[in-house]
Amino acid sequence: MTGIDARQAAQALSEIDGVVRRVRQSRIYDIASLMLMQWGALVVAGYLGSYVWPRAAGWLWVAVNVVGIAGSFSIGAFVRRRTGAGGFDLRVLLALLLFFAFGYFTCVLGHFGPRELGAFWALYFMLVYTIAGLWVGRAFVAIGLGIAALTLLGYFFVGVWFEPWMAVVNGGGLILGGLWMRRD
Repeated sequence: MTGIDARQAAQALSEIDGVVRRVRQSRIYDIASLMLMQWGALVVAGYLGSYVWPRAAGWLWVAVNVVGIAGSFSIGAFVRRRTGAGGFDLRVLLALLLFFAFGYFTCVLGHFGPRELGAFWALYFMLVYTIAGLWVGRAFVAIGLGIAALTLLGYFFVGVWFEPWMAVVNGGGLILGGLWMRRD
């Protein structure tokens, strides 16, 4: 019987660690892709609805966010049931509530108009995607930076077509990002 030396053992452990990292990223991308596509469709509806019914935009976005959060928790529950992962973590709900509260109060204090609101929320969310990507995967960084850059381009140069632009850029970008994550 032959044993392995310290170098071979270290190499084997390194290979195992690499597999664990790839599996972890794959699981994160699996759930994130579903949520990105769901939120992308809702964001498309929100921006187009805001364009068609500007007076109802505030209530429309409240509905988009409520449906999106409920859908995100449903996706999470579905994935947990399918994979056997742990149960509901109240910290996730609290983090979402804090995130929305901070964004809401920033908008109130900033006295943003409709165009500024559309740009702010997209940039605010993309900041989180980009920061998360530093830990969980480059796809998040690419999605966050890409949508943020296109949001700023639209804010400064698109004019009255800003909401339809954002429906394509933000909503479409999230859907494409979700599809991109499915292939990895």
